Amino acid sequence: MPLVRISLNHTTADVQRRIGDAVHQAMVETINIPTGDRFQIITSHGSGELIYDASFYGIDRTEGFIAIQITLAAGRSDEVKQQLYARIAELLGEAANVRPGDVFISLLEVGAADFSLGNGKAQFLEQLPPHLKALQKQAE
Repeated sequence: MPLVRISLNHTTADVQRRIGDAVHQAMVETINIPTGDRFQIITSHGSGELIYDASFYGIDRTEGFIAIQITLAAGRSDEVKQQLYARIAELLGEAANVRPGDVFISLLEVGAADFSLGNGKAQFLEQLPPHLKALQKQAE
């Protein structure tokens, strides 16, 4: 049950949707979330509201900068995370002409008790879904 926050400079609703679709597709393909497991918050910012360094770490960033923060269940390997980053950047380029240097991604890994899908319950404590059970087995 990843929760995805996408922050970008002001753009059209169509472009925002294509960006959200690309990020979700990358997550389905690389971290094996179910297709229906989509929870995204896309925030469009006005001029000066999205602050970033245009050249930190030797990466050129433009007004097309996008910050993506994904809160997800802990347990994926570094290799899988790298595949996720690469696929997000690739699909954003295809779907919305986003430059790879403009894609900033941060993962926040949390435990099963750190999600409530609704009704005031921690559903993953009661019944872990198959894709998260597979992560547990890999960790053992």
